[in-house]
Amino acid sequence: MTTLFDSYRLGELALPNRVVMAPMTRFRAAAGGLATASMATYYAQRATAGLIVTEGVQPSLVGQSNPGTPGLHTDEQTASWRQVTAAVHTNGGRIFAQIMHSGRVSHPDTTGTLPVAPSAVAAVGEVFTPAGPQPAPVPRALETAEVPEHARSYARAALRAVDAGFDGVELHGANGYLISQFLSSNANLRTDRYGGSVAHRIRFAVEAVEATVDAVGAARTGIRLSPGATFWGVEERDVPELYTALLTELARFDLAYVHLEATADEDVLLGLRRTWPGTLVMNPGLPMGGKQTGRADADRWLDLGAELISFGRAFISNPDLVERLRTGVPVAPADESTHYQGGDAGYLTYPTYQYTA
Repeated sequence: MTTLFDSYRLGELALPNRVVMAPMTRFRAAAGGLATASMATYYAQRATAGLIVTEGVQPSLVGQSNPGTPGLHTDEQTASWRQVTAAVHTNGGRIFAQIMHSGRVSHPDTTGTLPVAPSAVAAVGEVFTPAGPQPAPVPRALETAEVPEHARSYARAALRAVDAGFDGVELHGANGYLISQFLSSNANLRTDRYGGSVAHRIRFAVEAVEATVDAVGAARTGIRLSPGATFWGVEERDVPELYTALLTELARFDLAYVHLEATADEDVLLGLRRTWPGTLVMNPGLPMGGKQTGRADADRWLDLGAELISFGRAFISNPDLVERLRTGVPVAPADESTHYQGGDAGYLTYPTYQYTA
């Protein structure tokens, strides 16, 4: 029987266990979207994970969602990440960068430019800005000729990621951001080759993946998806058909993995497991305040056919999460008030488990 603590071969990487640290925004980057020494320490503290996936990293200025997030579109940003990857590798870890283009989930006060999206439809809710939360603005709809350039932005960031020492990249195709917006049936109202039918709505995701594979190789490329999720007001018609079509197309590329969130009914997710022939990373919890993944959830999904299990919030307050899961000692709760406040408190200050005689 497969356990969380069995090794796994992921492309060219030998993972010592099947625990993945899921991507989580923490708002700790320096001005200019630079990675910092504190970020290097944060990820290095968690290097016992089989694989770390970083917080979302913007591939362009217009792709930035929030203040305080890091980028991979300038030479300075690329150089700043080298301290992070070196620290993780020195501690024996493996790390992918998550490439995240925000699309409409942004604000001119953050980027200095109007957000772009498949259609001129605002996200639902307030977005973070330097002045505090503000209503999401109506984005500018991309012209057909512009769309491929944004698909290629993932590949350009992936090249920078590899140059910075990352072992690979994960394209953020989930949670209402740009790829998710193209998949959507209410955020994407296009009538050209990028909108309307399922075959057209999956095109942007496939082009972004194909460009990234061409740039850095399939073994260094994964994608995260949230079938049926409604983050930032996105809706998707015909979820099984949409994601079956997408995974069938992506299977051509022999990717490192597909990373699914448990945002659809289990029978839908199991159908997608059967569709996807490669490595599946499963996140049994729900992002943005939902159910947190525990050991029982992980074991169940390993039995259901996932190869790797990702844990999100539990890694925030438990840098030694793998060992806690292995030994059954309590998983410490996180102080949610420090998740996005910046600084080292609630970031580098969570201890490993202290055994007593």
